[in-house]
Amino acid sequence: MGARKSILAGKSKFDIGINFIQKLCNSYVPSPLRIPSISPFSLPSGSLCLKHPDLFLNSDMFDISWHKGLYDSNLLIGYRYPKPLCLGQHSLTIQHSISPEVRIHGIPMNNFSQSASQGLRLSKLSIGLDFNEPSTSNWINSTGVYFKRIHFIHDSGRSISRDLDGFPVTCSGDSYDNMIVINQKTRFEDVNDHNFTHFTLQMEHGTPLQPNLLTFNQFKFFASKGVKLGPAVFSSWLSGGSIVGSIAPHQAFAIGGPNSVRGYGEGAVGSGQSCLVSKTELAIPLNNKLTSVFFLDCGSDLRSSHRVPGNPGQRQGKPGSGYGIGFGIRFKTKLAQIKVDCAINAFQQRSVYFGINNLVV
Repeated sequence: MGARKSILAGKSKFDIGINFIQKLCNSYVPSPLRIPSISPFSLPSGSLCLKHPDLFLNSDMFDISWHKGLYDSNLLIGYRYPKPLCLGQHSLTIQHSISPEVRIHGIPMNNFSQSASQGLRLSKLSIGLDFNEPSTSNWINSTGVYFKRIHFIHDSGRSISRDLDGFPVTCSGDSYDNMIVINQKTRFEDVNDHNFTHFTLQMEHGTPLQPNLLTFNQFKFFASKGVKLGPAVFSSWLSGGSIVGSIAPHQAFAIGGPNSVRGYGEGAVGSGQSCLVSKTELAIPLNNKLTSVFFLDCGSDLRSSHRVPGNPGQRQGKPGSGYGIGFGIRFKTKLAQIKVDCAINAFQQRSVYFGINNLVV
């Protein structure tokens, strides 16, 4: 059960939501990984969003959004101040999140269709400045400078420097890693009534301003192409990346999950120094609100798992490559799009994914 309320106060807008969820599946979790018994009404999840234009200057924007889930939370503060169009946009962002760490250190279960937590939580703090250059045609370039702090904690709240096998979870050997990152991103978009093309190239450089900071170079790319075939749409996505330098386990590329290779749990395919993931979909509209989707996902760590410190992928028995094939539906309402996907992985294990995407209006 839950409730949501929007409040207008002058130029500001508040969106408040809260849900109370009773967890019913504790008795089906294996005992070594069981979550402690919790009162049915002690599991609130909610969100708060504040948008305020013209706070200090004309046309500036101040945003605060907070989300609290059952086992995760995320706080984002953003401030965008106006510049002439010829100078692009500048913005300041502060973000802090806490979530269960299952992508790298999770234990694959049920023929790799699920990933169970080892009791580790990942706390991320990011403070940065973004400089968006003036867009030219379909190209957009941006540069960002960030301070990031990655901190591992136990479900009980105490700091953790090693996993259950005794391997360090950070590069420093402490419970946290600090880094100053320079991020450069180039994006291309071209959309019309018959097809779409999207390409993103991102480079991150960890600067060694102090000896205790991580020094690395990371490369990531994402490309997608869609073509309309009568009423149907055929789409394909290809993403990948690689990282070199003083890599920490939490920087590895995790493969598997609803946003990667469906049919597998988060990171259950593998975790490597490099990765390559492809997704292909054929969407066939059944009516104005309902669309059927057939998909094939594939992913591989390119045999780079052993280059991750501690080799968590091999220690957890992850295969390193996998595929998922399946069928889904998309149901569009006035407020959101409801997604349901059913996937089968390479070990013939079925998984069902449910999601809700907000519609852009």
